[in-house]
Amino acid sequence: MIYRRRQFFKNLSFGGSSLAMAPFLHSLRVHGAGDEVALPKRFVFVVKSSGIDKFNLVPEGLENHFVNPDDGKKLGNRGRREGPLVDVALADYKLPEKLADLETFKDRLTVIQSLSGVGFRGNHTKGFGTLSLHDSEKVAVAPTLDCLLGQHLSTGPYPMYGMAMNGQLLEGGWKPEDSYCYPNLSAYAAAKPVAYQGSPKKAFLELFGAAVASPQELEKKIALNGSLMDFLTEDARRVEKQLSGDDKERFALYMDSFDSLRKIEEKKAALTDRIQKHAPEHTNRYDSSSPSARIESHFEIASAALIAGLTNVITLRPDTLGVKYTELGLLNSVHALGHLQDNKASNGWSGHQARMEVEKLHLKQIAKMAKQLAGIPEGNGSMLDNTMIVYMSCSSGDHHCAGHDWPVILLGGMNKKLKMGRYIEFPKYGTKGHRTVGNLYLSLMQAAGMKTSETFGQMDANLKDFDLKGPLQELMAG
Repeated sequence: MIYRRRQFFKNLSFGGSSLAMAPFLHSLRVHGAGDEVALPKRFVFVVKSSGIDKFNLVPEGLENHFVNPDDGKKLGNRGRREGPLVDVALADYKLPEKLADLETFKDRLTVIQSLSGVGFRGNHTKGFGTLSLHDSEKVAVAPTLDCLLGQHLSTGPYPMYGMAMNGQLLEGGWKPEDSYCYPNLSAYAAAKPVAYQGSPKKAFLELFGAAVASPQELEKKIALNGSLMDFLTEDARRVEKQLSGDDKERFALYMDSFDSLRKIEEKKAALTDRIQKHAPEHTNRYDSSSPSARIESHFEIASAALIAGLTNVITLRPDTLGVKYTELGLLNSVHALGHLQDNKASNGWSGHQARMEVEKLHLKQIAKMAKQLAGIPEGNGSMLDNTMIVYMSCSSGDHHCAGHDWPVILLGGMNKKLKMGRYIEFPKYGTKGHRTVGNLYLSLMQAAGMKTSETFGQMDANLKDFDLKGPLQELMAG
């Protein structure tokens, strides 16, 4: 259907509000009706590089199965010692130093250890396999979890929105902080990877341009977009008539991209008031190339995008192997830190300490996001009660990612569908009671109201005799 600007504004003026206002209006309706189950659900995936250390996630007072009991040294890959399931309330224990910034949200925090994701390749990263659980490091062969959830949950302009520190660029001459990039992480389907925004400034303008534009500029932009879409669509139809067979099928996909752009602009136009209300303040920090400044900006923009209803699913890639956290005094790259272990980094920290400080930097921003969402009323609670922040790595719990132990930190709520305030540690890989990341992903999907199959992703041939169907019952509230 060709975009008609006049009809679009007419629909708005008569209270139609377009589909883009659905998230906000839906929230108001269910709040008034007291129907908490129908409140919108949201996810934020924060996927770091080079693993998340597992030994410093264990609450104080619990036996640490990730260190050698004789000398206290950290155990490496496949490092969890033999032992039964650990499932305890965090309220009964003191959080470890790494999680100190999340103390305020202890009752909404769940740490899960010793899930595996084995059977697909990845040396430093599982790539697309991180969220699809397929052998898909560099080429997307299946839809990823964030995109599946986005298509199910989001009714705003963007089913899922991604921001990354680095990734494959579309063309040479650009820098990651100035352009879109492909971090090989998210995909809507096979061969349909998602481009992430690397520039905080461009992400701000893309998402919140309405907040800094005058009414005249907005009307001119929408009119121009409408005229452009009319021209492109009509011109394309003339071309289509000259095609046949496979060419016509490929051209249909080409046309879909125009239609997607039109729909995005329509939905953003309908959200103008909400965008202007919740847009973050545009600061000079958005022009900074410092890793911590870019990370802070990405989190800030992500929070505002969720609040404004622009999307219900965001994926953030806060670092990659080549990033250097010079603001922490580290001249070593993330990749180099992964190899240091007990050896010293440039600022005198051990490799383990340096990695923890980097993770603490990310967790501080997660805590800040959680605080902001907790301050936004929704239903009988807050936005945080219906948002799940997932902190994980693209390479399990170690720098080189065999995937035998994949730590995950969950923060928020999913309308009480998941048990929060827990520390859950499954038996080690290959022993009775062991579970996989696929079981976790099924838990998140079911909590979001999705219908799921019995398994998710490729199955691990080494665990063929294990029952790995369904969600993690230890995590499900009912």
